[in-house]
Amino acid sequence: MKDKLRNLFKPANENDHSEGPPKRTKYLIIIAVIGLLLIVLGNVFTSKKESVDEPKMTLPPDDQATETASKEKNTSTADVSELEDSYEEHLEGMLNKIKGVSEAEVMVNLDSTNVKVYEKNLIKGQQTTDESDKNGGTRKVEDHTEETQAVLVRQGDQEVPLLIQTKKPSVRGVFVVAKGVDHATVQMWVIEAVSKVLDVPTHKVSVMPKN
Repeated sequence: MKDKLRNLFKPANENDHSEGPPKRTKYLIIIAVIGLLLIVLGNVFTSKKESVDEPKMTLPPDDQATETASKEKNTSTADVSELEDSYEEHLEGMLNKIKGVSEAEVMVNLDSTNVKVYEKNLIKGQQTTDESDKNGGTRKVEDHTEETQAVLVRQGDQEVPLLIQTKKPSVRGVFVVAKGVDHATVQMWVIEAVSKVLDVPTHKVSVMPKN
C-alpha cells in the first residue's frame, strides 16, 4: 500500500511512459485511501479499549442488603465506642479530683447509643360484626385495634419524625482502677459518684486499687 501511495504522490512528469488519471481523480483516490486507513485504525483502538475494560460487578439483592446491614452495624458500634470514650474521659477527670483518689482509669460498657424518642399518635379502631350460629342464633363480635403512627413535621422540602426526647443509653457496667481506693471510705465515694453520674446501680460498679 505504501508503494501505491508513493506512486499517487509522484509528479506528473515522472510518469512519462503511462497516462495517469486526471489530477481530480488522483485526489479522490488519495482521500478514499486515507479514509479507509482511519476507519481501520479506529476499529483497532476500539477493540483494544473494549478488551481492556472490565465488566462492572453488581451484587445480588441479598448480598447488597447484607452489605448495607453490615455497614449500619459497624457505624452503630463506632458510635457506641465514641460515647463510651466520652463517658470514661469525663469520669476520670472528676474522680481524680476526689480527695485521696489519683491516677483513676475508667472503663464504661454501654448497651447502645443515645435513644431518640419520637412523638406518635395512637389510632384506635373498633369493628362490630354480626355472626350466626348453626341453631339460627346471632351474636355480635367486637374487634378492637390499636395502631401507632409517627408524627411528621416539615423541615425544608422533607417531612421528618418529631423528636421529643433523647435518652441516655443504659449502662451495663463500670470498672474503675485508681490509687487510694483501698481505703473503704474513698472507695465508697467513688462508687457513689459513678452510680449517680451514670444512673447505674451500685452493684454494677466495680472499684479496684491500682498498683
